Amino acid sequence: MELRHLRHFVALAEEEHFGRAAERVFVVQQALSNSIRNLEEEIGVPLVLRTTRRVQLTPAGQEFLTGARATLLLAAQTVERARRAARGEVGRLTVGFVSGLAFGGLPEIVRRFRDLYPNVSVDLRELTAQEQEAGLRGGQLDIGLMLLPVRDPTLDSRALWRQPLVAALPAEHPLARKRRLRITDLSGEPFVFFPRQLRATYFDQVMRWCAASGFTPHVVQEAIEIPTLLSLVAAGVGVFLPIEFFSRLSLPGVVYRPVEGAPTVEIVAVWRRGDGASPVVRAFLTVADEVLRAGPTGGTGKEGSRT
Repeated sequence: MELRHLRHFVALAEEEHFGRAAERVFVVQQALSNSIRNLEEEIGVPLVLRTTRRVQLTPAGQEFLTGARATLLLAAQTVERARRAARGEVGRLTVGFVSGLAFGGLPEIVRRFRDLYPNVSVDLRELTAQEQEAGLRGGQLDIGLMLLPVRDPTLDSRALWRQPLVAALPAEHPLARKRRLRITDLSGEPFVFFPRQLRATYFDQVMRWCAASGFTPHVVQEAIEIPTLLSLVAAGVGVFLPIEFFSRLSLPGVVYRPVEGAPTVEIVAVWRRGDGASPVVRAFLTVADEVLRAGPTGGTGKEGSRT
């Protein structure tokens, strides 16, 4: 029994005429008649009563019609589901991201992706870069969003967006009155920052920038979370050099200022080598590119206070 037999039978049941049914399924009448006869022989019971005027279904045919319609509908749905999966429109996507991306870029990307692909389940996990690399290797993640570098040679990556560093200052700090700073303005200031082992690339980039300007930042307090570091800034413990999109996290007592010549930090999408062919991964990367091209994902770009 093939799907064409079911299509022929449904057409005959609905048209109640061999000629019209044959035209509907684009076969000659004799071929349709043979198809129905073969179907009856395989099932072992008559499905239609043939008269000179019309075709009627037997009780067995009526019952078979219900199942045939359901089978054809399920087959069509299965085909469409496969096609949608090939386009990345169904499935599951597990995305790892470093803390901070929740304040810039990631919400817009995920919102747009869910609008376009409502049948893809998106699972977001906040992880360090090292945890993401391990999750990608182990298959727990499909894609990771992190800062360079990516050390694992089994992973592929692509730059998504770049963000400059900015200065986060206590609102009452004298430097907060300036619209733009030079890095040397911070040379005598206490700093709050991540432990190096948590974000070595970020840490080393800041230290190289400061060293090239003639000083080494004096880190008086460390913390592992962005909100905690900014709370320390608000309390006057020290200044901080976050990536610009962290300025979306508005805290009372904290202002953000651009810094001349600030280096940029590159955020990349990372996936297992070979998974770039995955339709869902490709769809997510395409949406990310489109969203990030549409406009800035960092702070407002303004130089005024943000509290």
